[in-house]
Amino acid sequence: MMYSMTGFGTAEGMVGTLSVSVELRTVNHRFFNPSIKLPGAFARWDGEVRELLKQNIPRGHVSVSARIEPQGAARAAINEERFGEFVALLRSLQSRHGLADSLDVATILNLPEVVDSRGEQENVQPSSAELLAIVGAAVADLRRMRAQEGGRLATFLSERVTVVESAVARIAERAPQRLADQRARLSRSVQELAGETAVDPFRLAQEIAIMADRLDISEEIDRFNSHLAAFRRTLDASGDEPVGKRLGFLLQELVREANTTGSKANDPAILSDVVLVKEELERIREQVENIE
Repeated sequence: MMYSMTGFGTAEGMVGTLSVSVELRTVNHRFFNPSIKLPGAFARWDGEVRELLKQNIPRGHVSVSARIEPQGAARAAINEERFGEFVALLRSLQSRHGLADSLDVATILNLPEVVDSRGEQENVQPSSAELLAIVGAAVADLRRMRAQEGGRLATFLSERVTVVESAVARIAERAPQRLADQRARLSRSVQELAGETAVDPFRLAQEIAIMADRLDISEEIDRFNSHLAAFRRTLDASGDEPVGKRLGFLLQELVREANTTGSKANDPAILSDVVLVKEELERIREQVENIE
């Protein structure tokens, strides 16, 4: 199973009597790089959330945000007994001191202990397990999206590898004839330069052998095919182990073989396929950077 490093996941649930909504967003990054934003009431669980994310998201920049909303009507936060006491006291003061017969509700609500902001939280009793369960559900949602995108990436990469394999096969087919042509060309050049002068056949054969060794790309082709086979095996591997770093390493080796082959080619047909291979490898590189 291949996973993209780009994804989005959400989940909602209850922590105590609070409704909690968690959002996860991830983009590509060489390492696990979390950015966690929790409400103050949950700040003490930052480390536990971080560890949960690390266990499930090996690579990528991970942005986590949680939002909470208290449940229950606003009346539940008003201490009606205290409210009534203040109303009675103010009525008494109005009567004794001849004040205007009006009461401002907002003023009473601002008096001490009328609005009991702690009343809701005293009954919440949240636990880290409840929060982690919601984060875990958001992670699962995120992983589903990353898996879907990873499947699309795997299909794209497989198609590109097929193009590279075809080009390498053409290069391998052309390589022996290219060497034969180079030998014949070198032999003719030597004969033309020597004219009537006798040419030492042993010396000529030695020079041709040196030239052939310098231009031979059979080892590059063998390594190319070996790296391509390993790349395909990695694409088709089952399990949840991250494969992005391995694909990146194999891609570096493929680029190295392409450069070496191009420098030794000295043949228009081979060079044309080398250019094609480099173009495809660049397309592959752009996508491999986004694989977990």
